[in-house]
This record gives sequence, C-alpha cells and structure tokens, in this order.
Amino acid sequence: MTLRHIVVGVDGSLTSVRALDWAAAEAVRHGSALRVLYAVPDRDEAIPVLAYATSRTRERYPGLLVETVAVEGGVVHALARESEGAVLTVVGTRGLGTVAGSALGSVSLRLAAVAQGPLLVVRGDHPCNEGLPVLLGLADDSDLQAAEYAFQEAQRRGESLRVLHSWSHRHITPELPSLTAVRSPGQERMARESRAEEAVAHYALTHLRDQHPGVVVESHAVRTAPAPALLAASQEAAIVVVGAHRRTGVFGPRLGPVAHTLLHRSHCPLIVVPER
Repeated sequence: MTLRHIVVGVDGSLTSVRALDWAAAEAVRHGSALRVLYAVPDRDEAIPVLAYATSRTRERYPGLLVETVAVEGGVVHALARESEGAVLTVVGTRGLGTVAGSALGSVSLRLAAVAQGPLLVVRGDHPCNEGLPVLLGLADDSDLQAAEYAFQEAQRRGESLRVLHSWSHRHITPELPSLTAVRSPGQERMARESRAEEAVAHYALTHLRDQHPGVVVESHAVRTAPAPALLAASQEAAIVVVGAHRRTGVFGPRLGPVAHTLLHRSHCPLIVVPER
C-alpha cells in the first residue's frame, strides 16, 4: 500500500475489535487508508478474522479504503516493521498485563519500545470520550515530536489541548522558612529552576501554537512526579499523548517510566510518540 495509512493489529478477540474500531475512526480523521494485520503461524487461520474486520469496517465507514494482510511470525516484529511506513499503528490491550492474543508478555509494551512511528494503545474498557480535550505530557524539548502530534490530533478532533508540564525539584535539601524577606540560596535555586522549567514549556509550544491557531491550548506546570499527574488528568481526557523516552537495556530498548505507567493504567487511550 503506497497511500498514507494507519495499521492495526487484530487477532479476532473482542479487545482487538475495539482497537480496529479506534483505528478506523483515526483513519477517517487522518484522511488515510486502513491496513489490518494479523500475525499467525498459519496464514489460513487469518482468513475469517480479516474478512470480519473488513466487513465491520466498511459497514461503519463505507468510503474508507481497507487493506488486509496476514503475516507469519511474531506480532511485535510484524507491527514494528509496518510502523515504519504508517502514520499511526494501533493495538489493543487488556490493561495490566497481556495484549489480546499474547500469552508471553505485553505486546503493547514491547511494541512501544521499538515502533518507528506513533503507537496508539487502546484497552477494551476505554470509553470513547468525545468532547474532552487531548492531553499532552510534556517533559522537555525532546518531546517536540509528541507535542506536534498532540496539536495535530486536537485539530483533527476539533477539541482543545491540555498540556501538562510536570516536574519536581531534585537534590535540594528542604530548608526552614526564613523569618526575613531574603530568600535562602536553596530557595533562590528553586525559583531559578521553576522559571527555567516553565520557559521550556513556553518555548516548546510557541511555534506549534502559531502553526495551529485554531487549537485552544491550556497549559499547566505541576510540581509533582509526571506519571501520577498524567494518570489523574487522563480521567478527563479523550486521549493522552506522550514521548517514548526510550532507554537502552540489557535486553534491548525499553520504554521510559512515564509511558510505561500510562500504558498499563491510563484512563483513556494512549499515543506514544518516539523521538526522531
């Protein structure tokens, strides 16, 4: 398929049907085609599952171009390869543990560590929160790709964008409040760090605001650990977007701790965007 497309992994489970529906809706928003992939030991097993996926999608979105493909081998490897040419890759997960069809670990977790483009992870119990804002978790200027995607997603949905820039002071020994108006060296340092952190968020968003003047942006700097703050905010969001912040481990790339936590516990679907 040479057209712009979104790829979704299916396996016949109810969870993957949920992912299929989300992927189809995103394909319509993107104005792209939909590529439905089933990774199986025997390609013949995929025929009824892919036929159902095609029928269901075309019934819901008659004008959407749908292509199906059955591949032999592991689903993570297949979707990682497909993600390189896709505008978005979509998978379903049951939440704390396995993705539909996977008995050996979390497909979404492993895929998020290696996908070459944005990855949308949808649990079977995620509601369709239309009318709520897109939520962006912003750490620093390494999240510019995630920020750009979040602005685009808010524009596609016609919703506002809520930016949560969460940070915490580190390596500063707490001091007793001063009885004078003069601030202590530690307080001065904390104030400087506060101004610097807020400047990061402002600088990162300025040019994106100019590029997307129709998107209403609400930005908050929160002095707490990012994962709990984003988890709480995800209760009032249609979708949350974060950077992957991958790390190299003994067994290969690993997902950053914030995205890792949200992948398992977010109250709405999650889009993980890798840094280029």
